Amino acid sequence: MSTTFSSLPVVDVHILKASESTILNTAGHQELGEKLYDAFATVGFAYLIDAPLGFTQDELFELSREFFALPLNQKMKLAKKSFRPSHVNTYRGYFPTQPHLTPDNFKEGFEIGNPTTDHNKRCSTRAQRINLAEPNIWPDAQLFSKQERLEHIYNELQNLAANLLSLLAAPLGKDPEFFSSWLDNSLSTLRLLHYPPVTQATEQGSEQGEHAVRLSCPPHTDSGVLTLLHQDATGGLEVLNAAGEWIQAPYIPGSIVVNVGDLMARVSGSRLKATKHRVRAPPPNPDAADAFGLSVDGEEGSVVYGDFVRKKMATFVEFREESGYETGTTEEM
Repeated sequence: MSTTFSSLPVVDVHILKASESTILNTAGHQELGEKLYDAFATVGFAYLIDAPLGFTQDELFELSREFFALPLNQKMKLAKKSFRPSHVNTYRGYFPTQPHLTPDNFKEGFEIGNPTTDHNKRCSTRAQRINLAEPNIWPDAQLFSKQERLEHIYNELQNLAANLLSLLAAPLGKDPEFFSSWLDNSLSTLRLLHYPPVTQATEQGSEQGEHAVRLSCPPHTDSGVLTLLHQDATGGLEVLNAAGEWIQAPYIPGSIVVNVGDLMARVSGSRLKATKHRVRAPPPNPDAADAFGLSVDGEEGSVVYGDFVRKKMATFVEFREESGYETGTTEEM
């Protein structure tokens, strides 16, 4: 369990910009490794600032917006087998929102893996449903031309993760190259996520009487080693401390949020903490369809104005589908 922290620590990693190797053993590197260890041992999370990356957050989010702006039928061509049984990709690709199944996990995403992974490597038995070594799947280049750029961003983030792991090796009492083999044919994932505005979501509150909140992603711990998160000004990330309080992790311009996953906690003998976290739902966009995205509060709870009006309109004869006129509809999937 983490400590009763009230904010996430901020760690400056500018020293990594001068490094040419993943073996980092100067006094400055050792000091940075200790700072990271302390952050992960007490909170499990930290902000990284001044990281050695050759892309900006604005560029990354613009790439993400470009992908999610694709028509749904094009994104569904990349859907994983669990969403399109005829597809062969089980681990990489696109997943749509599922508000009817998981109303508190309202997001869509696109995932790619290591561009240089040996894709001839397959699961050892047919019983394993998910092929962790499958190749990436991409949209048509005429619709989305940023494959090469995203692969480059993947490699940069992978190198940053390798440096962080090398720094953590000494405080954990391990050889500096202990984690190197973990990154050969890595199963690391670069995941683009889009959290649409939530109009109806599960509301969760604590037993201590916390006000109910709307969630886009429910409380969880990450499964892997380290997670590097770029968040925008929308925010919504909250981290659970030992007192059972949800601590906001607001956006810091130019920063990367890094946190420990379950596997890293296990390898460290639980010295490093995989801390539970969640994502609050973003508010409805008041610019969408004028005021129809606004949430209106009242004595009987809140309601989204557009949803309320549409429900009421369904009772009006002029808006009923069984009006006697033939209508044509199209469904895009």
